[in-house]
Amino acid sequence: MKLAVIGGGGVRSMFLAKSIAQQSAQLHIDHLVFMDTDPEKLRIYGGMAAHVSRLLNPDLRFQLTGDAKEAVMDADYVITTIRVGGDHMRVRDERIALAHGVLGQETTGAAGFSFAMRSVPALAAYCELIKKYAKPSVKVFNFTNPAGVVSQALRDLGYPFTYGICDAPSGMLHQFAALYGASADEIQGECYGLNHLSYFHSIKLRGKEILPELIEMPQAYEKTDMRFFSPNLLRHYGCVLNEYLYYFYYREKAVANILSSSQTRGETIEEINRQMTKELSQMDIEHDFDACLRCYEKWYGMRENAYMANETGIRRTSAWKFDIFSPDSGGYAGVALNFIRIIESGSRGSMILCVPNQGAIPGLEASDIVEITCDITPDGAIPHSIPHPDPRALELIRRVKIYERLASQAIRTHDRKAAIDCLALHPLVNSYSLAVSLADAYIRLNASYSDGWE
Repeated sequence: MKLAVIGGGGVRSMFLAKSIAQQSAQLHIDHLVFMDTDPEKLRIYGGMAAHVSRLLNPDLRFQLTGDAKEAVMDADYVITTIRVGGDHMRVRDERIALAHGVLGQETTGAAGFSFAMRSVPALAAYCELIKKYAKPSVKVFNFTNPAGVVSQALRDLGYPFTYGICDAPSGMLHQFAALYGASADEIQGECYGLNHLSYFHSIKLRGKEILPELIEMPQAYEKTDMRFFSPNLLRHYGCVLNEYLYYFYYREKAVANILSSSQTRGETIEEINRQMTKELSQMDIEHDFDACLRCYEKWYGMRENAYMANETGIRRTSAWKFDIFSPDSGGYAGVALNFIRIIESGSRGSMILCVPNQGAIPGLEASDIVEITCDITPDGAIPHSIPHPDPRALELIRRVKIYERLASQAIRTHDRKAAIDCLALHPLVNSYSLAVSLADAYIRLNASYSDGWE
């Protein structure tokens, strides 16, 4: 079986390689290809990923390439994780929003629309290659942000073989399992909503409902991503929130914290990645991998500890290590591999995925892409029905889904009016005048990536 990664020169490539190599024999993956358009990043981060893969499974054929056609040729599965325009365009996306007094977060905030203007055309081109050269049964797992808008647009463009994946929901469940000293496969969550805007209304450990006690557990607010919320908020809603809902429920705090910080999240990552890449470019990956790994751990640990720190004022403090040989829950690769495991075994299983609603959440269209717990069968993903969603949650879900629907239309058809409408309806913009200014600024910013807007 062949698995291809589009964007294999990203700084997280070693995570992917570790997850896939650890499970490749079990899943019958014998050919793994990492493709990237940046030769130097592919050499560095793809090269480190290749080294990790060889250590874990020397029998796995690991290939690096800059040729997308070669990468997807006869592929059974494809993971896409690209950043069109690089880190600096993220910085510009976020600064434009902040200049208008609007949240600049690259997926949840207005800047996500600008990012999607670059992501969707590039991914559509890859999907055309995949449709032409990969196996007829190919499945594509998209991790490229903003995953909600991107997943919607790719389905709207007619690529039914695409699925949106995110490691935020599964990562939170794994944190809860760790609290109880349990393994990741002993915990299950019922989740519904949109990408980076989802709600857990049930969390079970070994079949026992633990959500109410999690909400009251002080350790959960210290050791998991519940740290971003007050107990009163979770009591008020009676559920566990995706960490990105911080930007909606503490909107004014998030914007104020970012504006008072010396750097945005994008600027922090840009500087860390630049310094890390500069150091690694002067090192010998093949003959001094341990030194390369120490360099990587130093810089990536800074990135991890700065996660949501500027926005929330809460900073992670634990030391960060990349342990090649430790068992791995997989992050976003783990989400894709879980899907592959279920499909290839011919059995049934459940997981959280971004898929068409198909009537699961009332008040949304059947074709709306939602993030929800699904049953995975040989016939595809079947979302769990949510007959009585919390009306407060549903109202926010519907409003953001209208934004995503219109954003998809705007990007697919280069429709300036739809761009204005989607931004005006976005709860974190909520202004026609701001939407006009933001839409025009983002159209100008991305003119070299997508022209012909009307």
